[in-house]
Amino acid sequence: MGNPLYDRLLGIHAGKDTPFLHLPDGQTLTHATFLDTAARLANTMTGLEMEPGDRVAVQVEKSVEALALYAACVQAGLIFLPLNTGYTTQELSYFIENSGASLVVCDEANEAGLAEIVQKNNARLETLNADGSGSLMRRALGMLPAFQPAHRSEDDLAAFLYTSGTTGRSKGAMLTQANLLSNAETLVQEWRFTDDDVLLHALPIFHTHGLFVATNVVLASGGSMIFLPKFDLEDILRLMPQATAMMGVPTFYTRLLSDDRFAQDLTQDMRLFISGSAPLLADTHVQFEDRTGHRILERYGMTETNMNTSNPYDGERRAGTVGFPLPDVELKVTDPKTGQTLADGEIGIIEVRGPNVFQGYWQMPDKTAAELREDGFFITGDLGRIDEDGYVHIVGREKDLIISGGYNIYPKEIELLLDEQPGVLESAVIGVPHPDFGETPIGILVPAPGHTPDIEAIMGAVRDALARFKHPRQLILLDELPRNTMGKVQKNILRDRCKDLFTKT
Repeated sequence: MGNPLYDRLLGIHAGKDTPFLHLPDGQTLTHATFLDTAARLANTMTGLEMEPGDRVAVQVEKSVEALALYAACVQAGLIFLPLNTGYTTQELSYFIENSGASLVVCDEANEAGLAEIVQKNNARLETLNADGSGSLMRRALGMLPAFQPAHRSEDDLAAFLYTSGTTGRSKGAMLTQANLLSNAETLVQEWRFTDDDVLLHALPIFHTHGLFVATNVVLASGGSMIFLPKFDLEDILRLMPQATAMMGVPTFYTRLLSDDRFAQDLTQDMRLFISGSAPLLADTHVQFEDRTGHRILERYGMTETNMNTSNPYDGERRAGTVGFPLPDVELKVTDPKTGQTLADGEIGIIEVRGPNVFQGYWQMPDKTAAELREDGFFITGDLGRIDEDGYVHIVGREKDLIISGGYNIYPKEIELLLDEQPGVLESAVIGVPHPDFGETPIGILVPAPGHTPDIEAIMGAVRDALARFKHPRQLILLDELPRNTMGKVQKNILRDRCKDLFTKT
């Protein structure tokens, strides 16, 4: 039966002395060295009486050893559960209990705070620090650098990823070997990755973007990564001439553009820049192309599905869109009330079906039934439309839809207009409670550096361009928008801050 994920991502590199990880200090680790570390960790976990299907909850800083722990879980047939390093002890308690994790791995600094929670859930606690030290690696050093992979099928679970939980308890998305493998192999073809590629990797590895997209694509293609602990502008500028590709979130690209040293000469050996996890402003597209000659490739994915769509490698990469459905991925836009497929150009809920779509939410059958149709289509909760050329446009989240006086208002339409106004760097439009209309839109503006937006002039532009019911009732200036670790604007925080603007008596 084998172990498909191991066989096609990891085992193909066994014994290879080809580069896999280039570290900031100039050290390079080969595929063989990396797999030796993974095998030691797999032996360690099986020595702790862990069996295929057991869950391993991991909240650690990005490191070679942390990445090897993911590879070890693949080898041993364990379900890998990466957790955001920003989660509090209280949040971790929920994830550990809900997942039924048998092993919890954390930084030594958090060991004391987690000990009682782990003990209460009959789990085992080991530590792993950013420098590779800790109890887990001390155990691993005494283990053999070889491991016979556990027998697994493509339908066996490989990972849990918990959703952000902005509208309730986080849900554990169950991802199979086939989910991860099919997506990686498709993206290698679509983005033309080969063993000559060197990916500049500055993303976190507790998220699907940095782990199941970036890392798995490199493993599937046999390439290598410049493996940075985080996005550091100086490191990126210094190391970019050694890379051929980069995957990032929009803030990576805006920070690069803010530095005059980032110019065409630094990107002359790069063949591809990819952006995701949050929308990329059209102005960033334009500035980036003017500065470097490169057109950023934007794509669309989710925790539950990995990647669904991509702008083309060859062909027009259209700003403001996320391209076309990937091969083997079906995408449609449906009426949120009836579920009926809408005509191109109409706004509705995006639904997707394909080998990348998860198996459901862990121990949440009602949530699974509500969001995963019997025919395999996943109701994403994203509002979107398909234009006349087949490009997919993301309009926003269904929960961000504003219904004011019975009219549907799509924040993205207003945000695009606000973003174009002089002195505005970016904007966010939210709905807040209103005594007459139920809710009403307001606009949050972030000034461009050194500018003060003219609120009256902006409202004049809004009045000229949009129907009256879409006009923001108020425009508010903020130094910056609240974002999560992947750069997504946290509109729930803005809504909470502004909820009493029009309801106070």
